[in-house]
Amino acid sequence: MISLGEAKGVLFMSAYNVQDVANWMLSKGSMSPKKLQKMIYYAYAWVLTLLNDSDDELNNKLFEDKIEAWVHGPVVHSIYEKYSKYGYESIPKFEDKDVVSFSDDIEDILNQVWEVYSKYSADELESLTHQESPWKNARSGLTPLQRSNVQISDKDIYDCYIQRVS
Repeated sequence: MISLGEAKGVLFMSAYNVQDVANWMLSKGSMSPKKLQKMIYYAYAWVLTLLNDSDDELNNKLFEDKIEAWVHGPVVHSIYEKYSKYGYESIPKFEDKDVVSFSDDIEDILNQVWEVYSKYSADELESLTHQESPWKNARSGLTPLQRSNVQISDKDIYDCYIQRVS
């Protein structure tokens, strides 16, 4: 397991794209589009938190796509577009040959995210994100069912999850 102390000083910026992360998650198992979105969100959040020193400079990111605060939780629009045809059905598992090689640090974080969150259903993950400040802050002033593409702030993500690392 990577610890916060080991992660500091690692400088990689963002070497991957969100589809790389989606393929990695789907190589571990099939899941609904909603669950995939939440797994990608938590992977992004953990990398942002573990591989940056403070919320002043959040340069190390898993990918550059913005994460939006939709009604059912955090969403990356390009992933929604690609997998929305599955609706509530599971996206088939990917073959490992389709997965990019991540650095050891990123691979370790992805494995930890998988261990912690994969046991939850899509609805349970949605509920978790709805209880956390990054999604709530981005949805501030909106009604529960109001559509929005407001971006979830990296600073809010970092500030929320760094409290759990200490």
